[in-house]
Amino acid sequence: MNILELLDEEILEHANPMWADLVKYSNEGNYGAFTRNFSSTFIKGANEIEMGKQFARSDLAKNLSEDYSYLGMIRRGQYVTVLYKVTNKKTRAEWLGRLVLGYENDKVKIFGATLF
Repeated sequence: MNILELLDEEILEHANPMWADLVKYSNEGNYGAFTRNFSSTFIKGANEIEMGKQFARSDLAKNLSEDYSYLGMIRRGQYVTVLYKVTNKKTRAEWLGRLVLGYENDKVKIFGATLF
């Protein structure tokens, strides 16, 4: 199955709860829960030690507002990129969140997640 075949609303049914989990578990510093929806290729590329350091040191990673806004999506190849506006609770600074979704073993998985 190709995620591009889904309607925007169907993609958001997957993306929004996954993004909410990323925000929640990032704020908690819970690496195991944070990575639970990662694709196998994304998890292999995620350096657990470096990610743990990021959770420990980053004010951004621990202070994401649960009140984020969906901005749009980009479809490319076998993936869709869902964009969110995210605010840091401490500084009130705004960030661009990027969530890349696709199918792995007939399940929607996260192939990329970034804050800019």
